[in-house]
Amino acid sequence: MTIRKHSIAALAAGLALVLGTGPAAAQTVGLTPIEQLHQALHLAPSQEGAWQLYRSAADIPDKAQSRRQSASVLFRTLDAPRRMDLVEAEMRQELADLQRQSQALKAFYAALTPEQQHIFDARTLPPAETRPQY
Repeated sequence: MTIRKHSIAALAAGLALVLGTGPAAAQTVGLTPIEQLHQALHLAPSQEGAWQLYRSAADIPDKAQSRRQSASVLFRTLDAPRRMDLVEAEMRQELADLQRQSQALKAFYAALTPEQQHIFDARTLPPAETRPQY
């Protein structure tokens, strides 16, 4: 059994960057989604520090994946009470990661102009079929 938090994963997917379409997308061939977002935002030099902090927090889901894989292997070797302890610890870490991502996103977003915020909102909205239903 793997340890997965579907609602957190869905929210993390919402933070994952969705590719744009149209003429601007043609200029970004070969770039990762995060590089495409960076390019589309046309950040001023004064905004680059906030961007770097946001980028480092955006990498948390990748780091968490290896932690989840290790926990999954360990999970099979534990008795029921210790499995519950592991699940609780994983959930606490997931929440801490999400809070760090949220703080970084909010700080970066506050550094953007209204036009840049609009671009960020449009490019980071997940497709309708993967959005969490609240």
